[in-house]
Amino acid sequence: MKELQKMKPISFQTLLKPLFVLPFLIMAVSCGSDDPEKQAAKDREKILKYIEEHDLDAQELESGVFYLIEKAGSGSFPVETSTVEINYTGFLLDGEEFGGGQGQKFNLSATILGFKYGIPMFNRGSKGKLLIPSGLGYGVYGNYTIPPNAVLIYDIEMIDFY
Repeated sequence: MKELQKMKPISFQTLLKPLFVLPFLIMAVSCGSDDPEKQAAKDREKILKYIEEHDLDAQELESGVFYLIEKAGSGSFPVETSTVEINYTGFLLDGEEFGGGQGQKFNLSATILGFKYGIPMFNRGSKGKLLIPSGLGYGVYGNYTIPPNAVLIYDIEMIDFY
């Protein structure tokens, strides 16, 4: 009984300290591997390897998006604020198809950055590929069909834009 009497009571603040530290520890551990610059470098290596393995003649944009025009179109090109109509199919690096559509219309300013930067390389009637690093796609979160930090490959056909 004397031992119990010698113990000091624990303050409420002492009990709460671990609860304040825990979220920061979780963020530090989970975010450490998602450094955007490191991920961009990894993605670029993956894209370059894919280009080499598939013998593609792709060009790199300043943004980090790679594009390849397989069939030239004609006329002018869309801009980052254009509404475009395209046919497209999206793939992961392993060839798994994750989506696509025919005659899809959307404004480039309301889509992933990789489309915003890459689609303006296609004029009416042109066909080709976009290879998009994860940071310009769905990033560290992915979406319901695309895993986190996934490089995206799109087969693109530009139908029209305005």
